Amino acid sequence: MSTQATTRFRLDIAYQGTDFNGWAIQPGQRTVQGELEAALATIFRRYGETPHLVVAGRTDAGVHALGQVAHLDLTDAQVAALLKPRGHQAPTDAGTTLARRLNGIFGPVPDVVVTGASEAPPGFDARFSAIWRRYEYRVADSASLRDPLQRHRTSWLPAELDLDTMDRAAVSLLGLHDFASYCKPREGSTTIRTLQNFGWRRDPDGVLVASVQADAFCHSMVRALVGGCVTVGEGKLDVADLATLRDERRRTSAFRVMPARGLTLIQVGYPEDVGLAIRAEQTRALRSL
Repeated sequence: MSTQATTRFRLDIAYQGTDFNGWAIQPGQRTVQGELEAALATIFRRYGETPHLVVAGRTDAGVHALGQVAHLDLTDAQVAALLKPRGHQAPTDAGTTLARRLNGIFGPVPDVVVTGASEAPPGFDARFSAIWRRYEYRVADSASLRDPLQRHRTSWLPAELDLDTMDRAAVSLLGLHDFASYCKPREGSTTIRTLQNFGWRRDPDGVLVASVQADAFCHSMVRALVGGCVTVGEGKLDVADLATLRDERRRTSAFRVMPARGLTLIQVGYPEDVGLAIRAEQTRALRSL
């Protein structure tokens, strides 16, 4: 293992997930991490090993992001390479140069964009320092405008949904609970989460939008929570049923898991800089139980 000094950088990333098989690298599949690390390999091909990315939250195939966050560690030689003048363009700082060069590789009409890059504060860990993640899910029902330009990020349903009952059902699920009923199980992973905010609105075009925030999410959790609310909105379940199903802590066929295309990671929240390292250690301890 290399012991040379490194500098950590934070990347802010947006992508349309339609043509990606999720975030994480998979052999023979196009993924967001794969595209980013291939671009990093091009930039640093003469400067040692390709940096690897650590992400705030792995998104599934077809899921989009506006506010994904990742970090990478660059050696002194790699940072110096970013600060070298190229032609008539003098670099402003390593982070700005890194974002510009990555986006240059992705081309003029990319489906992944680095919206920002900067040197990270001490103790920052994109995954373990995060204190919340916020997603939105878009559903166009029969009362909504069916905009074909939004088809890649919206699920369409033929029924008219009841916004009020969906919102009440969402609120009933808030708090610290075992969400095994709303998660696809993974070996060795906990399904205990704190659901901090969950509510529904109807936008001016009639599209129903769920806003869901938690300390972290287990696999398929957001799409299952949304599916439960949609089933309530259709009148097929009562508002109280979602909390009852949650407390049974087992997978159920009472509601659907909604398609990935309607889901977007909006933002990842972090504490003030002084609390980053403390939060990371706390999260690592919890995840290792």
